Amino acid sequence: MSKNNKSDKFLKLVGKHQEKKKVKQFRGSLSEYLELLEGDSGIAKLAHKRLFDAIASNGITRMERSSDRCNKLFGGEKLRTYDYFQDRFFGMERSLAKIMRFLRSASLKGEESRQVLLLLGPVGAGKSALMEHIKGALEECEAMYHIDGCPIHEEPLHLIPRSLREEFQKIYGIRIEGDLCPVCRFRLKDEFNNDYMAMPIAQSSFSVRGRRGVGVVPPMDANSQDVTILVGSEDISKLDMYSEDDPRVLSLNGAFNVGNRGIVEFVEVFKNEIEFLHTMITATQEKSVPSPGKGPMIYFDGVILAHCNEAEWNKFKSENTNEAILDRIVRVNVPYCLEVSEEIKIYQKMLNLSDFDGHVAPHTLEIASMFAVLSRLHPSNKVDPLTKMKLYNGKDVIEKGTVKKIDINDLRDESRDEGMTGISTRFIMKAIDSALSDSEEDMVTPISIRDALIKQVKDQIVVEDDRNRYLDFLGKTLHDEYLNILEKEITKAFVSAYEEQAEALFNNYLDHAEAYVNMATVKDSVTKEEINPDDGFMASIEEQIGITGTSKENFRVDITAFMFSKLRRGEKVDWKSYAPLREAIETKLTSSVKQISRIVTKSKSRDKKQQGKYNEMVDTLIKEYGYNESSAQEVIKFAANNLWRDS
Repeated sequence: MSKNNKSDKFLKLVGKHQEKKKVKQFRGSLSEYLELLEGDSGIAKLAHKRLFDAIASNGITRMERSSDRCNKLFGGEKLRTYDYFQDRFFGMERSLAKIMRFLRSASLKGEESRQVLLLLGPVGAGKSALMEHIKGALEECEAMYHIDGCPIHEEPLHLIPRSLREEFQKIYGIRIEGDLCPVCRFRLKDEFNNDYMAMPIAQSSFSVRGRRGVGVVPPMDANSQDVTILVGSEDISKLDMYSEDDPRVLSLNGAFNVGNRGIVEFVEVFKNEIEFLHTMITATQEKSVPSPGKGPMIYFDGVILAHCNEAEWNKFKSENTNEAILDRIVRVNVPYCLEVSEEIKIYQKMLNLSDFDGHVAPHTLEIASMFAVLSRLHPSNKVDPLTKMKLYNGKDVIEKGTVKKIDINDLRDESRDEGMTGISTRFIMKAIDSALSDSEEDMVTPISIRDALIKQVKDQIVVEDDRNRYLDFLGKTLHDEYLNILEKEITKAFVSAYEEQAEALFNNYLDHAEAYVNMATVKDSVTKEEINPDDGFMASIEEQIGITGTSKENFRVDITAFMFSKLRRGEKVDWKSYAPLREAIETKLTSSVKQISRIVTKSKSRDKKQQGKYNEMVDTLIKEYGYNESSAQEVIKFAANNLWRDS
């Protein structure tokens, strides 16, 4: 794109942005505001309802029970997923569903509307990012109507006298909550002679940076904590002009003041002293907060969001004196991601947001993600860590020719707080950065990321038991798992038309298995003769996964029933459809070319034919699997030195 074209494109965007900003915001009287209410009563919605609608308006999707992920990982539970969080947060469906369930219930003015939503999770689990995104939903929603000049941007309906509110509700169908703040009450009397219909009404957008509808309370030490951060203060410079109880001395710029109508966020909430948090009790239960000095209580309409880590939470709840606050908290765990495929998406997102421009070889992020997830899993009496990791990722685990039947919910019940400890995403990203900086080829491979992780674990993990467990994952479990992945990939690259050969084996096997089960014949593909099912051919595939003797008959019945069940439902059937058979076909194809691929890979001096095959294999790894030349050669060398060391 030329410089002029770039300038023109950007200037058009500037023009559109300026036109958008020129959209006239409402300014008028209370009577004009009431006219607007006739057409849309939703403009007077309370904070929880506004936030829920802002997020839900982007779209809601129900996880289909027919999907493999829904069935395998969520037990068929039809979770609602919200499009606003898509492509930003991964493996967090349960946590997000709980957050939105809280907001929906609170928007219906249930008990949750008088509760604090607490996000509890380990460092680097995404609590802060999630909080920022939630606040961003307010900035994107429709502007709020408020009394013009009100320091807390309060609802204009607070001007309606209490004596008229019952009738107002009958006419408009809106129940008015709350009363005028001291400043607006004074202005109504002093400036407008109690003519509430003449009070000016304005419209303002929510803004995090502008502190309109969003208040943030950072953690503070005991020496710097001051309730004025929450509820504002008295302007000392005005005390010479006005009395102490005069509203004109009030500076309502605390977090609860600016967060009225929107959100108040408490960052690392329990790092604050308990006395500092007492304001939360009145804000939740009574929906009001103290005004500075000797002023009256001020109505508060807002969503109180807080977050902390587990250590702080455990310390806080262990104190009996904190029961009043604990009773007003709805806790939502935000654990680390426990799905490898979703964890990969997190690193891809983070790399896309960075200036990273190096080559990331296939399986690099997969190996890093496997390590991260393994570190977060609790030991199980039912399965080994690697199997558990695969099950949590929705993968079928083949054992003795059948899919291992383990209820994921049973595994989760063993460890209710799984995912609250382990390696963070930041730890992994630092390792990726380290691997890239050490690379002379400006690339990261599974080999280099594993080496970087080993070094980082040795340098940064203090707890000896954790360090030894992590090193075992990297040095043994993932080393072996990567070799399995690499062997299959190199074999596929070596075998010409691998997919076609696999599909042909599958179709041939299925024809013979069906004929065997139905006691029928098979038409020979060459001679077109009707022949008996080839037991030897079927056995040569079945034995790859340990199916021998009498078990082969049950296997053939199962595979035939499975395939025809899928066909009846109109689903696609191919060689990957049935996990045990896929495993058997892969093993057979691998073993059939293993010896020759070993020779070609390991040869230091190849003849012309071998060199041609080697070049072809490298070319396939580049074109079909996403390697570049350097990374392809690196993994082939690694395979030669590790996979086929004794060949």
